[in-house]
Amino acid sequence: MPKTDQTTRGFTPALGRGPTVLYDAALRVFTREQRWRRAVVDAVADAEPTTVLDVGCGTGTLAVALAWRLPGAVITGLDPDPDALEIAQRKAKDGHHSIAWRSGFASDAARDGRAGTLDLVTCTLVLHQVGLEGKASGLAAMLAVLRPGGQLVLADYSEQRSPLMRALFRMTVQRIDGRRDTQPNADGALPGLIAGAGFTDVTESMVITTPSGSISVFTANKAG
Repeated sequence: MPKTDQTTRGFTPALGRGPTVLYDAALRVFTREQRWRRAVVDAVADAEPTTVLDVGCGTGTLAVALAWRLPGAVITGLDPDPDALEIAQRKAKDGHHSIAWRSGFASDAARDGRAGTLDLVTCTLVLHQVGLEGKASGLAAMLAVLRPGGQLVLADYSEQRSPLMRALFRMTVQRIDGRRDTQPNADGALPGLIAGAGFTDVTESMVITTPSGSISVFTANKAG
């Protein structure tokens, strides 16, 4: 069963039914993590942001990578899973990085005075685990937290375009996270959801085939 946070809202842990401590190893084995994560970090660095919010930061790998690449930027990680945040804090401490860690869901992105203040939002391998309503509300909050002209960089399972990718996705991601929340991504709903939240210039810049299905990297903008 999904764990719950202090607000009693349910969430799917980073590794679904598996222990969070194994999440990083699973990503390395099943998602070709280095390739898609490098693409995300490159896209963020190209935008030269000074403030970044990593929504669904999980165990903090991306936030730490961004801190290495953008040493002058203010990086914040947001996640509802206390086990994941504990791991993230240890990673940042080991790398001597000052990253702000916050407990919350994607829909909480613009709270605590953050609305309209940030240059860039990242979100990786999060929305496929969330129901359609949560995908929409999360993306709306990511738009709200950005200043005009800000950017979203998102990587997630999106349309599974070949029989092989669909089969791998069913055997891995859907076995762990279930079919109800993940199927809209596999059917190609994600670009439309991003645009429906109000983002402009929604671009699928890369599709990476992996042992667990294909992962797409998207960029999108908030109108200036």
